[in-house]
Amino acid sequence: MKKLIALGAAALLFSGVAQSQSLFVNIHSGNAMAQGAGLVLAGQALEQKASVRILLCDAAGDMAVTGKQGPTLKPRDVTTQQMLQGVIKAGAQVEVCALYLPNTGHKATDLLEGVTPAKPADVAAHLLKPGVNTLAF
Repeated sequence: MKKLIALGAAALLFSGVAQSQSLFVNIHSGNAMAQGAGLVLAGQALEQKASVRILLCDAAGDMAVTGKQGPTLKPRDVTTQQMLQGVIKAGAQVEVCALYLPNTGHKATDLLEGVTPAKPADVAAHLLKPGVNTLAF
């Protein structure tokens, strides 16, 4: 009987996790390997059916600017911009922080397709939702 109750509780827990998991990834590092690590984990979360929202700020915002090419990372020999485009294609919501555009001289039209300027109130509301896990790089 205890096994049955434990199995039922586990099934309930895992069914709720699969339906409501959300990952928020804040990438601000200018280091390509740190950026890549955040994007790899975001991609893995997407493959596991989590919703993913990525906020790029400071030097990490540069990978969202059209035409900016960073170093190629092994083992897949891709740039962080290519990785970013991959997670966008897979369904991630990607934004640059509200400070990025006005402090770099870039415009929203300079951003890759699928990347938008963040609205701080929306980001804060999202972070306060239950079930949102956060990572920072």
